[in-house]
Amino acid sequence: MGESRTLRAVTITVADIARHLGAEIVGDASLALAGFAPADTARAGDLTFAENEDYFRRAEQSAASAIIAPGPFTSTKKTVIRVADARVAFARVLPLFFPDPTFAPGIHPSAVVAKSAKIDPSAHIGPQCVVGENVIIGARSVLQALNFVGTGCQIGEDVNLFPNVTLYAFTEVGNRVRIHAGTVIGSDGFGYVLDGAAHRKVPQIGNVIIRDDVEIGSNVSVDRGALGPTVIGAGTKIDNLVQIAHNVNVGEHCLLVSQVGVAGSTKLGNYVILGGQVGVAGHLKLGNKVSVAAQSGVMHSIKDGEKWFGSPAQPDRQTKRQMIAIQHLPDLLKRVAELERKLGIRGDAAAPAAE
Repeated sequence: MGESRTLRAVTITVADIARHLGAEIVGDASLALAGFAPADTARAGDLTFAENEDYFRRAEQSAASAIIAPGPFTSTKKTVIRVADARVAFARVLPLFFPDPTFAPGIHPSAVVAKSAKIDPSAHIGPQCVVGENVIIGARSVLQALNFVGTGCQIGEDVNLFPNVTLYAFTEVGNRVRIHAGTVIGSDGFGYVLDGAAHRKVPQIGNVIIRDDVEIGSNVSVDRGALGPTVIGAGTKIDNLVQIAHNVNVGEHCLLVSQVGVAGSTKLGNYVILGGQVGVAGHLKLGNKVSVAAQSGVMHSIKDGEKWFGSPAQPDRQTKRQMIAIQHLPDLLKRVAELERKLGIRGDAAAPAAE
């Protein structure tokens, strides 16, 4: 018992794709397509996509049989499927050619499942999984292999836990959630208090709540709350190697890119974007649609819609002005040194020498 997947793409017609996308066809609607590839590697029978004129010219010159492109592109060589946004269409069409693996319902003989667990008959529990007491697992959900699901966890419908995912006790996972290999949900938050000469651990007795349609990458850590829950909002996508500390509240439809770290009790609004390696200090509030550029260090709360970057992070225009000013510093120092020489002023010995 295990996963099954079509090793080659299925065959689908241009008309099928147009119906799926609500798109316009310019060319042969009955054309059968058997693959999806970028223009430089496409073969006859493949579908490709183009976002702009340059990519469209490359697609026309390729071996691909059809092109997804934003209107009003047209071609005398290829069938064109006209859409409003080629990249969105690409994301929607690709699963038609390469559907996700399917997993047979049932529990693998090597799995260890508590008698009190309630598992929907359509769910798949893979090899060497451990399912604790009073766990609830919803319809069509999948534990692929070597998953640990602790006491009292609740898993909704159509959830997919990739191998070696760990859910600590009382974690709540919504519907259509995907959690990739090596991720740990619900480990203890980093809470200590100095008691005399030693750091005394503060018990972490909260949990983690993951709302619907969340995807979490590999090797992510989401800590349980100290008292209340750590919450990941609906539709949020978290990249690999992200750390989310205890009692953080991440809003809906946020994007947290690789190696982001969010310290305890910080709240992110909806549609927040944190670029790679962004660090956010604790007990802050980032408003809706805030964007923070990669490698920034956020030390202050940010209002709705603002864009920040730098370390420490500041509003983007302010940081850009400072960066431009720093680029002018060598010339400025040189001019100051020349003025000092003309005026007979002895410069500060500690100042950097002018070139």
